[in-house]
Amino acid sequence: MLVQRIYDDDLAHAAWMIGCQSTRTALLIDPARDICRYLQVAKDAGLQITAVAETHIHADFLSGTAEFSIATDVVCYLSGCGDSDWQYRWPADSDANVQLVKDGDTFNIGSVSFTVVHTPGHTPEHICFMVKDKDEDDPIGIATGDFVFVGDLGRPDLLETAAGVEGAMEVSAKQLHSSCQWFLAMDDSLQVWPAHGAGSSCGKALSAVPQSTVGCEKRTSPPLQLVGDEDAFVEYMLAGQPEPPRYFARMKRMNRDGVPLLGSLPSPKRIDDPQELASFASSRTVIDTRPWSEVRNGFLSGTIWSPPNSSFHRFAGSFVDAGDEIVLIVSKDQLDRALRNSIRIGLDRIVAWSEPSVIKQIPDLETMSEINSSELVSRKNADVLDVRRLVEFEDGAIDGAINVVHTRLMDNLCDIDKSKSWVVNCYGGGRSAATCMALRREGFDVTNLAGGYKGWKSLQDSCIQSQ
Repeated sequence: MLVQRIYDDDLAHAAWMIGCQSTRTALLIDPARDICRYLQVAKDAGLQITAVAETHIHADFLSGTAEFSIATDVVCYLSGCGDSDWQYRWPADSDANVQLVKDGDTFNIGSVSFTVVHTPGHTPEHICFMVKDKDEDDPIGIATGDFVFVGDLGRPDLLETAAGVEGAMEVSAKQLHSSCQWFLAMDDSLQVWPAHGAGSSCGKALSAVPQSTVGCEKRTSPPLQLVGDEDAFVEYMLAGQPEPPRYFARMKRMNRDGVPLLGSLPSPKRIDDPQELASFASSRTVIDTRPWSEVRNGFLSGTIWSPPNSSFHRFAGSFVDAGDEIVLIVSKDQLDRALRNSIRIGLDRIVAWSEPSVIKQIPDLETMSEINSSELVSRKNADVLDVRRLVEFEDGAIDGAINVVHTRLMDNLCDIDKSKSWVVNCYGGGRSAATCMALRREGFDVTNLAGGYKGWKSLQDSCIQSQ
Protein backbone atom coordinates (compact mmCIF):
# COMPACT_ATOMS: atom_id res chain seq x y z
CA MET A 1 0.00 0.00 0.00
CA LEU A 2 1.15 3.53 -0.81
CA VAL A 3 -0.15 6.49 1.17
CA GLN A 4 0.83 9.92 -0.10
CA ARG A 5 -0.19 13.38 1.08
CA ILE A 6 -0.50 15.97 -1.70
CA TYR A 7 -0.43 19.33 0.02
CA ASP A 8 -1.37 22.85 -1.06
CA ASP A 9 0.54 25.24 1.21
CA ASP A 10 -1.52 28.30 0.21
CA LEU A 11 -4.88 26.78 1.12
CA ALA A 12 -3.42 24.50 3.81
CA HIS A 13 -5.31 21.67 2.11
CA ALA A 14 -4.29 18.03 1.82
CA ALA A 15 -5.57 15.46 -0.66
CA TRP A 16 -4.59 11.87 0.11
CA MET A 17 -3.66 9.33 -2.56
CA ILE A 18 -3.92 5.75 -1.33
CA GLY A 19 -2.75 3.18 -3.81
CA CYS A 20 -2.41 -0.54 -4.35
CA GLN A 21 1.08 -1.16 -5.64
CA SER A 22 0.29 -4.64 -6.97
CA THR A 23 -2.50 -3.42 -9.28
CA ARG A 24 -0.96 0.08 -9.75
CA THR A 25 -4.32 1.70 -8.98
CA ALA A 26 -5.21 4.41 -6.47
CA LEU A 27 -7.99 6.30 -4.74
CA LEU A 28 -7.65 10.10 -4.38
CA ILE A 29 -9.50 11.66 -1.44
CA ASP A 30 -10.63 15.33 -1.40
CA PRO A 31 -9.01 16.67 -4.59
CA ALA A 32 -9.14 20.34 -5.53
CA ARG A 33 -10.07 21.61 -8.95
CA ASP A 34 -6.71 21.78 -10.74
CA ILE A 35 -6.39 18.03 -11.17
CA CYS A 36 -3.29 18.02 -13.37
CA ARG A 37 -1.01 18.09 -10.32
CA TYR A 38 -2.61 14.94 -8.89
CA LEU A 39 -2.32 13.13 -12.19
CA GLN A 40 1.38 14.00 -12.29
CA VAL A 41 1.95 12.74 -8.74
CA ALA A 42 0.20 9.48 -9.59
CA LYS A 43 2.23 9.12 -12.77
CA ASP A 44 5.47 9.70 -10.88
CA ALA A 45 4.44 6.98 -8.41
CA GLY A 46 3.59 4.57 -11.21
CA LEU A 47 -0.10 4.56 -10.31
CA GLN A 48 -3.38 5.27 -12.08
CA ILE A 49 -6.11 7.11 -10.20
CA THR A 50 -9.17 4.93 -10.77
CA ALA A 51 -11.39 6.38 -8.05
CA VAL A 52 -11.98 9.72 -6.36
CA ALA A 53 -13.71 10.31 -3.04
CA GLU A 54 -14.84 13.24 -0.92
CA THR A 55 -15.28 13.38 2.83
CA HIS A 56 -17.87 16.18 2.60
CA ILE A 57 -19.12 19.21 0.71
CA HIS A 58 -16.19 21.58 1.14
CA ALA A 59 -16.44 25.30 1.90
CA ASP A 60 -12.86 26.51 1.42
CA PHE A 61 -12.10 25.38 -2.15
CA LEU A 62 -13.79 24.01 -5.25
CA SER A 63 -13.76 20.24 -5.58
CA GLY A 64 -12.00 18.50 -8.45
CA THR A 65 -14.23 15.42 -8.40
CA ALA A 66 -16.41 16.45 -11.34
CA GLU A 67 -13.30 17.48 -13.26
CA PHE A 68 -11.83 14.02 -12.71
CA SER A 69 -15.06 12.35 -13.84
CA ILE A 70 -14.81 14.04 -17.24
CA ALA A 71 -11.04 13.85 -17.74
CA THR A 72 -10.56 10.23 -16.65
CA ASP A 73 -12.54 7.04 -16.20
CA VAL A 74 -12.97 7.12 -12.43
CA VAL A 75 -15.56 6.04 -9.91
CA CYS A 76 -16.64 8.89 -7.63
CA TYR A 77 -17.48 7.95 -4.04
CA LEU A 78 -19.59 10.69 -2.41
CA SER A 79 -21.50 10.86 0.83
CA GLY A 80 -25.11 9.75 0.74
CA CYS A 81 -25.56 10.84 4.35
CA GLY A 82 -26.92 14.07 5.79
CA ASP A 83 -30.18 15.95 5.43
CA SER A 84 -31.84 16.87 2.14
CA ASP A 85 -30.44 20.40 2.07
CA TRP A 86 -26.83 19.20 2.17
CA GLN A 87 -26.71 16.22 -0.15
CA TYR A 88 -24.93 16.27 -3.50
CA ARG A 89 -27.14 17.53 -6.33
CA TRP A 90 -24.71 17.79 -9.24
CA PRO A 91 -24.50 14.04 -10.02
CA ALA A 92 -28.15 14.07 -11.13
CA ASP A 93 -27.16 16.29 -14.07
CA SER A 94 -23.91 14.49 -14.84
CA ASP A 95 -22.78 11.34 -16.63
CA ALA A 96 -20.19 10.76 -13.92
CA ASN A 97 -19.94 7.31 -12.38
CA VAL A 98 -21.03 8.38 -8.89
CA GLN A 99 -21.55 5.97 -6.01
CA LEU A 100 -23.33 7.48 -2.99
CA VAL A 101 -22.01 5.73 0.10
CA LYS A 102 -23.25 5.57 3.67
CA ASP A 103 -22.06 4.41 7.06
CA GLY A 104 -20.66 0.87 6.92
CA ASP A 105 -20.33 0.66 3.13
CA THR A 106 -17.09 -0.84 1.82
CA PHE A 107 -15.25 -0.81 -1.50
CA ASN A 108 -11.84 -1.91 -2.75
CA ILE A 109 -9.10 -0.36 -4.83
CA GLY A 110 -6.94 -3.32 -5.77
CA SER A 111 -5.96 -4.99 -2.50
CA VAL A 112 -6.83 -1.93 -0.38
CA SER A 113 -10.19 -1.91 1.40
CA PHE A 114 -12.09 1.24 2.40
CA THR A 115 -14.92 1.39 4.94
CA VAL A 116 -17.19 4.43 5.16
CA VAL A 117 -17.89 5.94 8.58
CA HIS A 118 -20.50 8.70 8.95
CA THR A 119 -19.03 11.41 11.22
CA PRO A 120 -21.41 14.40 11.23
CA GLY A 121 -20.53 17.60 13.02
CA HIS A 122 -18.34 19.67 10.76
CA THR A 123 -21.09 19.11 8.18
CA PRO A 124 -24.16 16.85 8.33
CA GLU A 125 -22.98 14.62 5.47
CA HIS A 126 -19.35 14.26 6.57
CA ILE A 127 -17.80 10.79 6.21
CA CYS A 128 -14.39 9.28 6.91
CA PHE A 129 -12.65 6.36 5.22
CA MET A 130 -11.12 3.54 7.27
CA VAL A 131 -8.26 2.00 5.28
CA LYS A 132 -6.78 -1.50 5.47
CA ASP A 133 -5.31 -4.26 3.38
CA LYS A 134 -8.40 -6.27 2.45
CA ASP A 135 -6.88 -9.54 3.70
CA GLU A 136 -6.02 -8.05 7.10
CA ASP A 137 -8.37 -7.78 10.06
CA ASP A 138 -7.33 -4.37 11.37
CA PRO A 139 -7.23 -0.99 9.60
CA ILE A 140 -4.01 0.98 9.51
CA GLY A 141 -5.40 4.46 9.08
CA ILE A 142 -8.37 6.74 8.64
CA ALA A 143 -8.78 9.63 6.23
CA THR A 144 -10.57 12.05 8.55
CA GLY A 145 -11.24 14.93 6.15
CA ASP A 146 -12.40 17.91 8.22
CA PHE A 147 -13.48 15.82 11.23
CA VAL A 148 -10.25 15.29 13.16
CA PHE A 149 -7.23 17.48 12.51
CA VAL A 150 -3.88 17.29 14.27
CA GLY A 151 -4.57 19.12 17.53
CA ASP A 152 -8.05 20.29 16.59
CA LEU A 153 -11.46 19.32 15.19
CA GLY A 154 -13.37 20.64 12.20
CA ARG A 155 -15.40 23.68 13.17
CA PRO A 156 -19.16 22.99 13.46
CA ASP A 157 -20.38 26.54 12.81
CA LEU A 158 -19.90 26.96 9.05
CA LEU A 159 -23.40 25.99 7.99
CA GLU A 160 -24.59 28.97 10.01
CA THR A 161 -21.73 31.48 9.80
CA ALA A 162 -20.83 30.84 6.15
CA ALA A 163 -23.89 29.27 4.50
CA GLY A 164 -26.49 31.17 6.52
CA VAL A 165 -28.42 28.19 7.96
CA GLU A 166 -29.85 29.78 11.09
CA GLY A 167 -29.59 27.74 14.27
CA ALA A 168 -27.32 25.08 12.78
CA MET A 169 -24.13 25.56 14.75
CA GLU A 170 -25.19 24.23 18.15
CA VAL A 171 -26.89 21.20 16.59
CA SER A 172 -23.74 20.53 14.57
CA ALA A 173 -21.52 20.88 17.63
CA LYS A 174 -23.58 18.26 19.46
CA GLN A 175 -23.34 15.94 16.45
CA LEU A 176 -19.57 16.48 16.46
CA HIS A 177 -19.47 15.49 20.13
CA SER A 178 -21.20 12.20 19.29
CA SER A 179 -18.81 11.55 16.40
CA CYS A 180 -15.86 12.10 18.75
CA GLN A 181 -17.14 9.37 21.03
CA TRP A 182 -16.79 6.94 18.14
CA PHE A 183 -13.29 8.27 17.41
CA LEU A 184 -12.15 7.80 21.00
CA ALA A 185 -13.17 4.14 20.83
CA MET A 186 -10.70 3.50 18.00
CA ASP A 187 -7.37 1.75 18.55
CA ASP A 188 -4.53 4.11 19.51
CA SER A 189 -2.29 2.85 16.71
CA LEU A 190 -4.65 3.94 13.93
CA GLN A 191 -3.05 6.62 11.76
CA VAL A 192 -4.98 9.87 11.20
CA TRP A 193 -4.81 11.54 7.78
CA PRO A 194 -6.59 14.94 7.88
CA ALA A 195 -7.54 17.23 5.00
CA HIS A 196 -6.05 20.44 6.42
CA GLY A 197 -3.07 21.81 8.30
CA ALA A 198 -2.05 25.02 10.05
CA GLY A 199 -3.44 28.13 8.38
CA SER A 200 -6.76 26.64 7.31
CA SER A 201 -9.96 28.49 8.19
CA CYS A 202 -11.73 25.16 8.80
CA GLY A 203 -10.58 25.14 12.43
CA LYS A 204 -9.05 27.48 14.98
CA ALA A 205 -5.88 25.74 16.20
CA LEU A 206 -4.65 23.30 13.56
CA SER A 207 -1.12 21.97 13.90
CA ALA A 208 1.45 22.05 11.11
CA VAL A 209 2.23 18.37 11.77
CA PRO A 210 1.00 16.52 8.64
CA GLN A 211 -0.55 13.46 10.30
CA SER A 212 -1.09 11.84 13.65
CA THR A 213 -2.48 8.76 15.40
CA VAL A 214 -5.67 8.20 17.31
CA GLY A 215 -3.67 7.70 20.49
CA CYS A 216 -1.76 10.94 20.08
CA GLU A 217 -4.96 12.90 19.48
CA LYS A 218 -6.62 11.30 22.49
CA ARG A 219 -3.75 12.53 24.67
CA THR A 220 -3.10 15.98 23.23
CA SER A 221 -6.09 17.42 21.32
CA PRO A 222 -7.77 20.06 23.55
CA PRO A 223 -11.37 19.50 22.37
CA LEU A 224 -11.08 15.73 22.71
CA GLN A 225 -10.30 16.21 26.40
CA LEU A 226 -13.83 17.61 26.79
CA VAL A 227 -15.66 14.66 25.25
CA GLY A 228 -18.11 13.37 27.84
CA ASP A 229 -19.12 16.88 28.91
CA GLU A 230 -21.30 17.92 25.99
CA ASP A 231 -21.99 21.46 27.23
CA ALA A 232 -18.30 22.23 27.76
CA PHE A 233 -17.44 20.66 24.42
CA VAL A 234 -20.05 22.70 22.53
CA GLU A 235 -18.96 25.91 24.23
CA TYR A 236 -15.32 25.26 23.36
CA MET A 237 -16.00 24.35 19.73
CA LEU A 238 -18.15 27.42 19.07
CA ALA A 239 -15.89 29.93 20.84
CA GLY A 240 -13.20 31.86 19.02
CA GLN A 241 -13.69 30.39 15.54
CA PRO A 242 -12.28 32.69 12.84
CA GLU A 243 -14.84 34.57 10.78
CA PRO A 244 -15.09 32.62 7.50
CA PRO A 245 -13.99 34.31 4.28
CA ARG A 246 -16.82 35.66 2.18
CA TYR A 247 -16.31 33.11 -0.60
CA PHE A 248 -17.05 30.12 1.66
CA ALA A 249 -20.83 30.32 1.09
CA ARG A 250 -20.31 30.23 -2.67
CA MET A 251 -17.98 27.22 -2.42
CA LYS A 252 -20.54 25.28 -0.37
CA ARG A 253 -23.28 25.89 -2.91
CA MET A 254 -21.12 25.14 -5.94
CA ASN A 255 -19.65 21.95 -4.50
CA ARG A 256 -23.17 20.77 -3.75
CA ASP A 257 -24.87 21.91 -6.95
CA GLY A 258 -22.09 21.72 -9.53
CA VAL A 259 -18.63 23.13 -10.23
CA PRO A 260 -18.07 24.48 -13.77
CA LEU A 261 -15.64 22.28 -15.67
CA LEU A 262 -12.28 23.80 -16.55
CA GLY A 263 -10.53 21.36 -18.86
CA SER A 264 -7.32 23.30 -18.25
CA LEU A 265 -6.00 26.33 -16.43
CA PRO A 266 -7.04 29.74 -17.84
CA SER A 267 -4.80 31.21 -20.55
CA PRO A 268 -5.04 34.97 -20.03
CA LYS A 269 -3.74 37.47 -22.55
CA ARG A 270 -0.33 38.90 -21.77
CA ILE A 271 -0.15 42.70 -21.95
CA ASP A 272 3.27 44.32 -22.29
CA ASP A 273 2.26 47.81 -23.37
CA PRO A 274 1.59 50.28 -20.50
CA GLN A 275 -1.09 52.23 -22.36
CA GLU A 276 -2.90 49.05 -23.40
CA LEU A 277 -2.78 47.81 -19.81
CA ALA A 278 -4.24 51.05 -18.44
CA SER A 279 -7.01 51.05 -21.01
CA PHE A 280 -7.81 47.34 -20.76
CA ALA A 281 -7.84 47.36 -16.94
CA SER A 282 -10.07 50.41 -16.62
CA SER A 283 -13.26 48.35 -17.04
CA ARG A 284 -12.06 45.26 -15.18
CA THR A 285 -10.92 44.18 -11.72
CA VAL A 286 -7.18 44.39 -11.19
CA ILE A 287 -5.60 42.04 -8.66
CA ASP A 288 -2.11 43.37 -7.97
CA THR A 289 0.14 40.75 -6.37
CA ARG A 290 3.26 42.90 -5.92
CA PRO A 291 4.69 43.61 -2.45
CA TRP A 292 2.66 46.19 -0.55
CA SER A 293 5.61 48.58 -0.47
CA GLU A 294 5.35 48.80 -4.27
CA VAL A 295 1.57 48.77 -4.60
CA ARG A 296 0.91 51.61 -2.13
CA ASN A 297 3.18 53.90 -4.16
CA GLY A 298 1.46 53.35 -7.49
CA PHE A 299 -1.57 51.30 -8.58
CA LEU A 300 -4.37 51.40 -11.14
CA SER A 301 -7.77 52.70 -10.10
CA GLY A 302 -10.02 50.01 -8.64
CA THR A 303 -7.18 47.67 -7.76
CA ILE A 304 -7.46 44.89 -5.18
CA TRP A 305 -4.21 43.96 -3.44
CA SER A 306 -3.71 40.24 -2.91
CA PRO A 307 -0.31 38.53 -2.81
CA PRO A 308 -0.26 35.18 -4.66
CA ASN A 309 0.34 33.20 -1.48
CA SER A 310 -1.64 31.99 1.54
CA SER A 311 -3.32 35.40 1.80
CA PHE A 312 -4.86 35.13 -1.67
CA HIS A 313 -8.04 33.29 -0.75
CA ARG A 314 -8.71 35.58 2.23
CA PHE A 315 -8.04 38.80 0.30
CA ALA A 316 -9.14 38.11 -3.28
CA GLY A 317 -11.74 35.63 -2.03
CA SER A 318 -13.27 38.28 0.21
CA PHE A 319 -12.99 41.34 -2.04
CA VAL A 320 -13.48 40.07 -5.63
CA ASP A 321 -16.78 38.84 -7.07
CA ALA A 322 -16.84 35.58 -9.02
CA GLY A 323 -18.28 37.24 -12.12
CA ASP A 324 -15.56 39.89 -12.39
CA GLU A 325 -13.20 39.91 -15.35
CA ILE A 326 -9.76 39.94 -13.75
CA VAL A 327 -6.42 41.39 -14.78
CA LEU A 328 -3.47 40.05 -12.79
CA ILE A 329 -0.38 42.11 -12.07
CA VAL A 330 2.05 39.31 -11.37
CA SER A 331 5.59 38.22 -12.18
CA LYS A 332 5.90 35.41 -14.70
CA ASP A 333 7.37 33.03 -12.13
CA GLN A 334 4.30 33.54 -9.89
CA LEU A 335 1.66 33.42 -12.66
CA ASP A 336 0.91 29.71 -12.35
CA ARG A 337 0.52 30.04 -8.58
CA ALA A 338 -1.84 33.00 -8.94
CA LEU A 339 -3.92 31.22 -11.58
CA ARG A 340 -4.28 28.09 -9.46
CA ASN A 341 -5.19 30.07 -6.34
CA SER A 342 -7.81 31.93 -8.39
CA ILE A 343 -9.56 28.94 -9.91
CA ARG A 344 -9.47 26.99 -6.63
CA ILE A 345 -11.88 29.58 -5.21
CA GLY A 346 -13.89 30.10 -8.38
CA LEU A 347 -12.31 33.30 -9.72
CA ASP A 348 -12.20 31.92 -13.25
CA ARG A 349 -12.52 34.98 -15.49
CA ILE A 350 -8.85 35.88 -15.66
CA VAL A 351 -8.64 37.66 -18.98
CA ALA A 352 -5.18 39.23 -18.90
CA TRP A 353 -1.96 39.54 -16.97
CA SER A 354 0.99 41.87 -16.94
CA GLU A 355 4.45 41.93 -15.42
CA PRO A 356 5.05 44.42 -12.57
CA SER A 357 7.53 46.30 -14.75
CA VAL A 358 4.71 47.29 -17.11
CA ILE A 359 2.51 49.00 -14.53
CA LYS A 360 5.49 51.00 -13.29
CA GLN A 361 5.63 52.71 -16.70
CA ILE A 362 2.09 54.08 -16.43
CA PRO A 363 1.98 57.77 -15.39
CA ASP A 364 -0.34 59.22 -12.75
CA LEU A 365 -0.99 56.04 -10.82
CA GLU A 366 -3.00 56.27 -7.61
CA THR A 367 -1.27 56.02 -4.23
CA MET A 368 -2.47 54.89 -0.81
CA SER A 369 -2.08 57.09 2.24
CA GLU A 370 -0.23 55.42 5.12
CA ILE A 371 0.76 56.63 8.58
CA ASN A 372 2.58 55.13 11.57
CA SER A 373 1.45 54.92 15.19
CA SER A 374 3.10 58.20 16.21
CA GLU A 375 1.25 60.02 13.46
CA LEU A 376 -2.01 58.39 14.50
CA VAL A 377 -1.55 59.56 18.09
CA SER A 378 -1.01 63.12 16.86
CA ARG A 379 -4.36 63.01 15.06
CA LYS A 380 -7.04 64.07 17.48
CA ASN A 381 -10.23 61.96 17.46
CA ALA A 382 -9.24 59.89 14.42
CA ASP A 383 -11.86 57.45 13.17
CA VAL A 384 -10.26 53.99 13.36
CA LEU A 385 -11.52 50.84 11.65
CA ASP A 386 -10.06 47.62 13.05
CA VAL A 387 -10.34 44.70 10.59
CA ARG A 388 -8.92 41.95 12.80
CA ARG A 389 -10.91 38.98 14.04
CA LEU A 390 -13.39 39.75 16.79
CA VAL A 391 -11.41 37.72 19.35
CA GLU A 392 -8.33 39.80 18.56
CA PHE A 393 -10.30 43.03 18.84
CA GLU A 394 -11.81 42.04 22.18
CA ASP A 395 -8.34 41.23 23.51
CA GLY A 396 -7.24 44.84 22.98
CA ALA A 397 -7.87 47.63 20.49
CA ILE A 398 -6.97 51.20 19.63
CA ASP A 399 -9.05 53.68 21.60
CA GLY A 400 -12.40 54.36 19.93
CA ALA A 401 -11.93 51.86 17.09
CA ILE A 402 -14.84 49.99 15.53
CA ASN A 403 -14.47 46.40 14.34
CA VAL A 404 -15.46 44.91 10.99
CA VAL A 405 -13.41 41.79 10.17
CA HIS A 406 -11.81 42.03 6.73
CA THR A 407 -13.12 38.65 5.50
CA ARG A 408 -16.73 39.85 5.97
CA LEU A 409 -16.18 43.49 4.99
CA MET A 410 -18.07 43.53 1.68
CA ASP A 411 -21.23 42.23 3.35
CA ASN A 412 -21.04 44.87 6.09
CA LEU A 413 -20.18 48.11 4.28
CA CYS A 414 -23.33 49.67 5.72
CA ASP A 415 -21.64 49.57 9.14
CA ILE A 416 -18.90 51.95 7.95
CA ASP A 417 -19.78 55.66 7.67
CA LYS A 418 -18.74 56.72 4.17
CA SER A 419 -18.67 60.39 5.15
CA LYS A 420 -15.70 59.83 7.49
CA SER A 421 -11.99 59.53 6.79
CA TRP A 422 -10.91 56.18 8.23
CA VAL A 423 -7.57 54.96 9.54
CA VAL A 424 -7.61 51.20 9.02
CA ASN A 425 -5.63 48.83 11.23
CA CYS A 426 -5.04 45.12 11.73
CA TYR A 427 -2.29 43.53 13.82
CA GLY A 428 0.73 44.17 11.60
CA GLY A 429 -0.51 46.16 8.60
CA GLY A 430 -1.18 43.50 5.93
CA ARG A 431 -4.89 42.81 6.34
CA SER A 432 -5.55 46.52 6.75
CA ALA A 433 -3.63 47.31 3.56
CA ALA A 434 -5.78 44.89 1.57
CA THR A 435 -8.90 46.33 3.20
CA CYS A 436 -7.86 49.88 2.33
CA MET A 437 -7.64 48.93 -1.34
CA ALA A 438 -11.08 47.31 -1.26
CA LEU A 439 -12.61 50.31 0.52
CA ARG A 440 -10.93 52.79 -1.84
CA ARG A 441 -12.54 50.88 -4.71
CA GLU A 442 -15.92 51.44 -3.03
CA GLY A 443 -15.31 55.18 -2.69
CA PHE A 444 -14.18 55.39 0.94
CA ASP A 445 -11.49 57.79 2.19
CA VAL A 446 -8.96 55.53 3.91
CA THR A 447 -5.45 55.54 5.33
CA ASN A 448 -3.50 52.43 6.28
CA LEU A 449 -1.85 52.17 9.69
CA ALA A 450 1.65 50.82 9.07
CA GLY A 451 2.69 48.45 11.84
CA GLY A 452 -0.94 48.02 12.90
CA TYR A 453 -2.14 47.43 16.44
CA LYS A 454 1.18 45.81 17.29
CA GLY A 455 3.02 49.07 16.59
CA TRP A 456 0.40 51.16 18.36
CA LYS A 457 0.49 48.94 21.47
CA SER A 458 4.28 49.03 21.52
CA LEU A 459 4.19 52.84 21.41
CA GLN A 460 1.65 52.97 24.25
CA ASP A 461 3.72 50.61 26.37
CA SER A 462 6.90 52.62 25.80
CA CYS A 463 5.13 55.84 26.79
CA ILE A 464 3.91 54.25 30.03
CA GLN A 465 7.40 52.96 30.85
CA SER A 466 8.94 56.39 30.26
CA GLN A 467 6.56 58.12 32.67
